[in-house]
Amino acid sequence: MSDLEDLYREIILDHYRSPRNRGELEVPPASRAEGFNPLCGDEIVVYLELDDPSKGNDAVVTDLAISGQGCSISQSSASMMSEAVKGHTVGEVHRLLETFDAMMSVHEDSMEAGSGSDPAGTSDPQDLGDLMALRGVVKFPVRIKCATLAWHTLGEALDRAGAS
Repeated sequence: MSDLEDLYREIILDHYRSPRNRGELEVPPASRAEGFNPLCGDEIVVYLELDDPSKGNDAVVTDLAISGQGCSISQSSASMMSEAVKGHTVGEVHRLLETFDAMMSVHEDSMEAGSGSDPAGTSDPQDLGDLMALRGVVKFPVRIKCATLAWHTLGEALDRAGAS
């Protein structure tokens, strides 16, 4: 195992052991969305608060909280996601969602070749910071849903907030 893989494993374990932004927000003003992965029982609830949903893509994520339970991949991904989106505009969050989704759909062969970018070349996974630690999940297709659950739930929370 390479030093980079060791670092990624430590990042995932750190977010699993000490999840960021755990809790609940009052609904309203926050929007709430639930996600469930029946394959391994992961449950995620995303609470999202925007400064002014009427701003559309320019609205800023002022607060975000995560609750639920599940495997280390789903919970770590949720924790990393919560850190990555707080303080960003809805437009930036949508781009991050697309970039993360593209990274999680990279074919394993292209990952081993070192390209690490989405097949269409529309996003740069290097912009993901700690979220790159989840890149290795693509080697285990059954776990991809674990890693993307919080992200799909975030998309639903954005829709419910009326800023999409």
